Amino acid sequence: MDKTFQKRNFITIFTKGDWISKLSYVIPGAGNIFRGQVIKGLLFLLLGICYLIFMVQKGAGFLRDLVTLGDTLQGMNFNEALGIYEMSEGDNSMLILLFGVVAVVITVSYLAIWLFSIYSGEAARANAAAGKKVRNFVEDVKSLANENIRFLLLAVPVTGLLVFTVMPLIYMILMAFTNYDQDHQPPGNLFDWVGVTNFFTLLSAGDRLSATFWPVLGWTLIWGVAATFSCYFGGMILAMIINSKGIRFKKFWRTIFVFTMAIPSFISLRVVATMLGERGIINVLLQQWGFTESALPFLSNVTWARVSVILVNFWIGVPVTMLMVSGILMNIPGELYESAKLDGAGPVTTFRKITFPYMWFVTTPYLIANLISNFNNFNPIFFLTGGEPHTLTYYKGAGKTDLLVTWLYKLTKDSNDYNLAATIGIIIFLISAVFTLISFSRSGSMKNEEGFQ
Repeated sequence: MDKTFQKRNFITIFTKGDWISKLSYVIPGAGNIFRGQVIKGLLFLLLGICYLIFMVQKGAGFLRDLVTLGDTLQGMNFNEALGIYEMSEGDNSMLILLFGVVAVVITVSYLAIWLFSIYSGEAARANAAAGKKVRNFVEDVKSLANENIRFLLLAVPVTGLLVFTVMPLIYMILMAFTNYDQDHQPPGNLFDWVGVTNFFTLLSAGDRLSATFWPVLGWTLIWGVAATFSCYFGGMILAMIINSKGIRFKKFWRTIFVFTMAIPSFISLRVVATMLGERGIINVLLQQWGFTESALPFLSNVTWARVSVILVNFWIGVPVTMLMVSGILMNIPGELYESAKLDGAGPVTTFRKITFPYMWFVTTPYLIANLISNFNNFNPIFFLTGGEPHTLTYYKGAGKTDLLVTWLYKLTKDSNDYNLAATIGIIIFLISAVFTLISFSRSGSMKNEEGFQ
């Protein structure tokens, strides 16, 4: 491509281009057709026609209904000829929102294709102006296996991303701006746009909903920090003990601790929940051995339940950290320890000056990702306590050990408050994204990519 083409953008292609370039803005593929790439131009034109047909037949209606989310209720009408009541179909806000999202995604995707057709036509013009050969359709197809292979490899993943990730994500985000709750269930009833009301209701003070959100958020943050750092330091200490020179049968001890990873976590959690119950084996043994006269409230008392889930999560999560840290310990240069020993440094100083800084440098990205993962760690809470113990001061079944993610699940499954669940999902995403970006940008792993000094 010549310098003229490289300097042109979406606007200058139109203002400085000839009539063919201007026509390509109105007729997709015109720039390719009139410059010798007929098949490629016809494909762009065909896609444009298909999009136009879709918009005329369905798409425009989908976008129009998206504004109101429906206005006709389902009801019963009396049929005088038959003498009976018949059900009359109404609008379905849920389907209207879904089809509207589909129409928006298709429109945005076509705009990207339309923009690509303009630049493709301009590329053909620039090559012709520079005296270069304009590639035909066969040569364009062959280029997909060479310099343009990225388009071939990304086609299926991008399509899957749009269908299975982008559209559901947009649908969920938009749901947070509606009143789609148990009182507005289609098709019997309609829901409507309410703006940012759900966010104000959750975050404002004085409402029962907000009086549930803030304590649950606080416990979520406490849980995330406790679950992450207990497993991190516990696994680190365990790995250092096993890797010590005086310890024999290192592989055997690693295997013993890794056994907890061989069993699916939800099975382990359900078994432990049974063991910690009032009539579970732990309480039975404690009473038989005379340590306590009555059953301990491992899962029925707020403090006991929260401590219990942290300890059980510690038991499940420590082996993962132990394996990771073991690999890091084996890769710390031995010269560092030898130099420290010659300088008279003891075990504590060696750990503080060499081992821990090295592991912290290497594992910071893992630690940040694990912290975010624990904020949304559904299994330990749901399968161990189910969010219990419950309290009447919380909103609709939320419990004292519920995280935001488990409360979100209850809002959708038990009370059909999809709007609140979507709102909480957005808040979780914002907290996680902001924390991740700030943490990664300030970590030593990002600032010093060359390595640990």
